[in-house]
Amino acid sequence: MARKMKANGPVPVVDEKIACFKLEVRPSKIHRWGLYAGEFIPRRRKIIEYTGERISRRETKRRAEGPLNYLFTLNSYWCIDGSVGGSGAEYINHCCEPNCYAWIYRGHILYMSLRDIHPGEELTIDYHFDKDVEKVPCGCGAKNCRGTINLLE
Repeated sequence: MARKMKANGPVPVVDEKIACFKLEVRPSKIHRWGLYAGEFIPRRRKIIEYTGERISRRETKRRAEGPLNYLFTLNSYWCIDGSVGGSGAEYINHCCEPNCYAWIYRGHILYMSLRDIHPGEELTIDYHFDKDVEKVPCGCGAKNCRGTINLLE
């Protein structure tokens, strides 16, 4: 996992070989850590690939029971666990009015910019949690926040 050690424990970092732009991990107002633009990112550009350990749905279910997880569903069988070998993309938080989206292309999860993103701006995506799973409250603070990470309809 992309981590750097400090006196008070590990601090997340970005794998610069995978990022297409200068990015940095910092504390987030939305949730714990967030990924921030270190330079201007034009709209419709690849920003970073979500990397990590490829795990089965059975293993995903087991790991999802922990207090924190960085699991991204790739397809009906595989998930990517960003907490093991992650690029830093696992720190992109949910927002009901996101500036990025995830594009699954040939077995890779790519984060793309929806619009121009300015230096210092936190990168966000809409997690689109299913409406039929346990509701997760949203703390994104967006003007049109739906109050949950889950889809409403």
